[in-house]
Amino acid sequence: MRLPYTVAVGAYHAAARVAALWKPKARAWVQGRRGLWQRLEAKRGALEGCLWMHCASVGEFEQGLPVLEAVKAARPDLPVLLTFFSPSGYEARKDHPLATHVDYLPPDSAANAERLVALLRPRAVLWVKYEFWYHHLHALKAAHVPTFLVSGIFRPAQPFFRWYGAAWRRMLGCFTHLFVQDQGSRDLLSGIGLGNVTVSGDTRFDRVTAIASANSGLAVAKSFRGPGSAPLLICGSTWPEDERIILDALKRAKAPPRLIIAPHEVTDQHLASIEERFPPPLVRWSSSAGAKGNTLLVDVTGVLARAYRYGEIAYVGGGFGDGIHNILEAAVWGRPVIFGPQHRKFAEAQGLIAAGGGYAVRDGDELRAVLERLLGDPQVLQRASAAARNYVATRVGATDRIAPAVLASL
Repeated sequence: MRLPYTVAVGAYHAAARVAALWKPKARAWVQGRRGLWQRLEAKRGALEGCLWMHCASVGEFEQGLPVLEAVKAARPDLPVLLTFFSPSGYEARKDHPLATHVDYLPPDSAANAERLVALLRPRAVLWVKYEFWYHHLHALKAAHVPTFLVSGIFRPAQPFFRWYGAAWRRMLGCFTHLFVQDQGSRDLLSGIGLGNVTVSGDTRFDRVTAIASANSGLAVAKSFRGPGSAPLLICGSTWPEDERIILDALKRAKAPPRLIIAPHEVTDQHLASIEERFPPPLVRWSSSAGAKGNTLLVDVTGVLARAYRYGEIAYVGGGFGDGIHNILEAAVWGRPVIFGPQHRKFAEAQGLIAAGGGYAVRDGDELRAVLERLLGDPQVLQRASAAARNYVATRVGATDRIAPAVLASL
């Protein structure tokens, strides 16, 4: 199974280099990896004996961050290497203060994996949620490096649990311990003979609770909100299909709410498209200077998790594509959360719906109906808000179950 896997990884990298000729995302992926080994070699002295945390992108980083913070609080002297697979993750967190160095994960070959472990000599490794790379994991195991999976979640359809998944199962065997979100994941892992598993819960609940507890305000959002103004709908991490149904719902609504909209991709083209179509007057976050209007367009990054506090209801995008983005960032503030139909893989979406604080919609008419139900009856809105807040509040604590094991391994 090793050879087909290695060939597949090589083909992926070759395809990325070809796609880089015309696709900006692929170009960033390729260009970001240029000079990778030179950068790592230059940091060899500072990184030796580090804690290495690897994440796919920004969402997984936010998931792993509470554990990283807890370990660094106990061991402030410990160097940290933070790696990403995606350019968006790297660009967003390349200057994070807890990291000694931030870079991309080297391509997954046996030579690269062995070279990286020899260079770093890491004390422990955290891989967050979904990332599984055969050669890197086997190199860590061969070097007897304690390796932990943080907030993993597993489903029966994944390759680990299929007849053809032998290589995938061997990857799981490389972890010192797997901390998973739910009992279902633990049962699946037990079914393939893995006993080094703990149901820790999801560290994202800890992360969003910490953000809300810090209560760091946003002057732009507060000014736009204003006293005594119409209800405000916060639309976060939206894609074009999300925006299409939001616009449709607003056209159908009897009393449409005002909007703060933060698109997932903050490109000039996407921002210009939103400016053309969404209710005027529209102001941009970066140049609002206290201006009022019907739509506030967030054209900066890093503010969405705190912006949710200023609305009555949240709409979180991604549910018409690969899956919804972080709905817990809104729920922690006690905001009922609406999202698209592609949410079956997300336990927090299922849980929030069951609790009464989440709503799945398939089109603009369903979105309009949910908005009118929530905004048309204060008691309905209050119950949904309390349900969202309580759903998060009762699930904190995963970090306290994971960090002691990591610290004990150092």
